[in-house]
Amino acid sequence: MRDPDQLLARAGVRGNPKKDQHFLIDDRILDRLPTYLDEITATTGTILEIGAGTGALTDRLLAAGDHVIAIERDQELVEFLRKEFADAIEEGRMTVIQGDALSVELPEFDSSVSNLPYGVSSEILFRLLPKGRPLVVTVQKEFAERMVAEPGTSDYGRLSVSTDYYADAEIVEPVPPEAFSPPPAVESAVVRLQPTIGADTVSDPEFFLRFVKAVFTQRRKTLRNAIRNTTHISGITDANALVEEISEDLLRKRPGNITPEEFATLAEKAVAYTDD
Repeated sequence: MRDPDQLLARAGVRGNPKKDQHFLIDDRILDRLPTYLDEITATTGTILEIGAGTGALTDRLLAAGDHVIAIERDQELVEFLRKEFADAIEEGRMTVIQGDALSVELPEFDSSVSNLPYGVSSEILFRLLPKGRPLVVTVQKEFAERMVAEPGTSDYGRLSVSTDYYADAEIVEPVPPEAFSPPPAVESAVVRLQPTIGADTVSDPEFFLRFVKAVFTQRRKTLRNAIRNTTHISGITDANALVEEISEDLLRKRPGNITPEEFATLAEKAVAYTDD
């Protein structure tokens, strides 16, 4: 396997925190990342990597899957990747796409393993999750804890409910700052996500996520007041009529104590009171 420090040297680049660039350089963690797919998918097939950087993880993914699609927005790094992995590209085992992962058209893939930029982790994650594919992502530890948080805990919120709708999420490994170059100011963690979409599918996923977002803007209010106060976000046209359909026990709860399953049921009721 390619040495991550040598890749950095050959690329002639240094991570730039201002650009959210922190290159994962710990060999042991890099070696383990592809293995976290093993328990949640029968075949890795085509693996998508967001933010390939200098290719340290890419190199490991090439050994794990049939084909790797690497998305990288930095032109200098794209040119390096195409030169460094020219053989794999020529053999048809690797594709490099230059572009911003927030806006490029995502290709078809069977699984994804990525070291996500902290600043846009949620936006990228919610482009990946609806694809219903196994994911392994390295993210900020605090973000990871919110992804897997249970109802009634301080970390539980919109991210927890939204993640739960698409997948079973599990923190599988902490990642210290010194595993990166340059080291970030925060701890990180690896999260494995096994898709579950279809198990508790709602009829309108877009509304479901909008409804959850709306209610959590009023997380200190009861559900009754949260629904009434956020119609400009949710698009609900008759909040009072909706409230009359919901049990008093649930209406007294605050959003942080409502389970993902209860949110799904609520969204199914609420969508009937929109113009969608």
